[in-house]
Amino acid sequence: MEESPYRFRIDQHDPMRVPGVVFATRSLLPDSGADKSLEQVANVATLPGIVDASYAMPDVHWGYGFPIGGVAATDVEHGGVVSPGGVGFDISCGVRLLAADLDRTELGPRLEALMDGLSASTPRGMGKGAVWHLTDRSELDGVLRGGSRYAVERGFGVERDLTRCEEYGAVDDANPHEVSERAVERGARQVGSLGSGNHFLEVQAVEEVYDDRVATAFGLHRGQLCVMIHCGSRGLGHQICTDYVRGMEKVMSRYGIQVPDRQLACAPVSSHEGHAYLGAMAAAANYARANRQLLTDAARKVFAQQTGRNLDLVYDISHNLAKIENHEVGGVRRSLCVHRKGATRALPPGHEDLPADLRDVGQPVLIPGSMGTGSYVLTGVPGSPAFASTCHGAGRVQSRKQAVKAERGSDPRRQLEAQDIAVRGASRRGLAEEMPAAYKDITAVIESAEGAGLCRKVARLVPIGVVKG
Repeated sequence: MEESPYRFRIDQHDPMRVPGVVFATRSLLPDSGADKSLEQVANVATLPGIVDASYAMPDVHWGYGFPIGGVAATDVEHGGVVSPGGVGFDISCGVRLLAADLDRTELGPRLEALMDGLSASTPRGMGKGAVWHLTDRSELDGVLRGGSRYAVERGFGVERDLTRCEEYGAVDDANPHEVSERAVERGARQVGSLGSGNHFLEVQAVEEVYDDRVATAFGLHRGQLCVMIHCGSRGLGHQICTDYVRGMEKVMSRYGIQVPDRQLACAPVSSHEGHAYLGAMAAAANYARANRQLLTDAARKVFAQQTGRNLDLVYDISHNLAKIENHEVGGVRRSLCVHRKGATRALPPGHEDLPADLRDVGQPVLIPGSMGTGSYVLTGVPGSPAFASTCHGAGRVQSRKQAVKAERGSDPRRQLEAQDIAVRGASRRGLAEEMPAAYKDITAVIESAEGAGLCRKVARLVPIGVVKG
């Protein structure tokens, strides 16, 4: 049912405990014949302890258990559960934006050398290889407990990198003891690597500024060069999700929990299994933040070598996490486990979790488009719904297999270079999987997010060079 041009409602029916709410225009709604994400929105609404609604962002599409672009909060003190499927396999996958003290017009013919340097310094792809080769388990424990803080302590960054990152660079309640040996093995040689799929490092330019005051507070201006990094917790996060989905599936009956989809396996937040997962998830979140920190350090060195200029962190946000937060529901302040899968926090001005230099303007919200299209910087707004959450990207409309088939006979690299985008991609297939046709129109997604009152535009960035796995 359409409640407004940017909000649709799935009425509550058995076994749903709350309604479903989808923030989108009619044209952005998933095709029910090809994409079951709206069915997943309804399934999420059956979780024990869920409050308010099962939400979907404008970039919503089918995922594992939860839709990608799904947000749901459960009441910790009243049987609320945590579900690994509500976080996803790439725990704390996120986006980091760096701003250069250099404009696009000043770069000139140095772009190719800059891209060559970034390509050479950015380990990527499915296998091993990383910026930081850890020598023993104590170093990995340092990463899992300390995240970006540990990386900065070891010389891979500066203090501002922590003040401009969620939770000052690390989740404090991480518990490496709840991370399996298999997960440790998978993560030990990947700290400081991009991975594959939709992960990227892009050199971008600020094309438009919509709010000069907020952009200035963020450290952005028209024509400026930026670097955007999108990556997560690699094999370590994937294994943690796999381990805990299997474990929770086995114990749900013990807690009297039934779900319509085994991919929604869950346990009460207050249970041993809930605590264990949150501790392991936090460790993976710290791994992901250290990962982006190390890639930042490598990019800075290349930028300094090729241009003589620096890169300052605008912000680092995660879009696959479950967080214990306090929110008002029905006029009562409650402790909630907020699942954001393919969704990011969008804190409004004045929020206590923001650093002092951003408190007057709100949190930078980073929403990348598909490869070859623009990305957006937005800010949180007062009174936003869905527990101060918004979308995380454009959202797929084609599977990777469909995208490759659609690009058969074409040359993705040549298409991008025809748009004056320098490409450093590992394979033709990898590029074909991520071409713009595989994604929703990012402009329409942003319009919906803004129209629904989730966030507000600050600037639009366009790619001029991309490094892909």
